[in-house]
Amino acid sequence: MRPGTERPEVAGPAGTIECAVDNPPSPPVGVAVLCHPHPQHGGTMDNKVVQTLARAFVEVGWRAVRFNFRGAGASAGSWDEGHGEVDDALAVIAAMRMPGLPLAIGGFSFGGYVATQAAARLPEGQRARRLVLVAPAALGFLLAPVPQDTLVVHGEDDDVVPLAAVLDWARPQVQPVTVVPGGGHFFHGRLMLLKQLVVGAFRG
Repeated sequence: MRPGTERPEVAGPAGTIECAVDNPPSPPVGVAVLCHPHPQHGGTMDNKVVQTLARAFVEVGWRAVRFNFRGAGASAGSWDEGHGEVDDALAVIAAMRMPGLPLAIGGFSFGGYVATQAAARLPEGQRARRLVLVAPAALGFLLAPVPQDTLVVHGEDDDVVPLAAVLDWARPQVQPVTVVPGGGHFFHGRLMLLKQLVVGAFRG
């Protein structure tokens, strides 16, 4: 993403996990771990929505950590239908979080599902400060309930995960959803707006 992107590896439950880390110019004020879309449909940590989330977090002073799920990119292992991928996220969180600094977990599409499940499995006292979910996969995967301050952003015209499916998930927990008018699943032409929404949520 940037010339100074670090490329560390993390030991995961299925083998080595490939990561990409971007740091702000000053000491970080938090660590954001970001989960990419479905690896069987071409999703990797270099997805443009995930990179947009990383840029937003770096802009507000957070360390942004992207990683490839098992079997994607140079990460070891193979697709595990969403179960092992949650374990991968938890391994990266454990390895990359920094003592004394808040944790944020973000995810796009399938990565949004992983983010909710990983956040729900963190023990009390190690919970994420905040979640950021972009077009979370509310069809085909079980999204865990999330805190009400979670930032959920969804495109009005998403043809992969219909807005109605996300609203059906959000409604019982009275979870606000920020709808981008005319936005599709991949936020073509609206990535700058997406970045501004994340920046605003963490500066507000």
